[in-house]
Amino acid sequence: MAKVMICDDAAFMRMMIKDILTKNGYEIAAEAENGQKAVEKYPEAKPDLVLMDITMPEMDGIEALKKIKALDPGAKIIMCSAMGQQAMVIEAIQAGAKDFIVKPFQAERVLEAVKKVVG
Repeated sequence: MAKVMICDDAAFMRMMIKDILTKNGYEIAAEAENGQKAVEKYPEAKPDLVLMDITMPEMDGIEALKKIKALDPGAKIIMCSAMGQQAMVIEAIQAGAKDFIVKPFQAERVLEAVKKVVG
């Protein structure tokens, strides 16, 4: 089963996503509380997929997406965003994100996006 890295500054969000994924057979490769940590942890964690929040301190998700794509052009990243962030979602897709999930999200939508990207 696919290994997933979860990047969100809210611990409860990471926990909620981790719960959805582990209950459905996915392995958690790593967790990061901001974009900078995600970029640092990515090479060692070698996840099959990254779930990345857009709005975070230190380095936002879009900057982290670009840096991870520079390290690994084949990286698979799904962005998570709150409602009303359409411009950022478009920027993320243009920078190479595979999909996006709008918060607050349903477990089915998270799984649907993950399955679509990693099979």
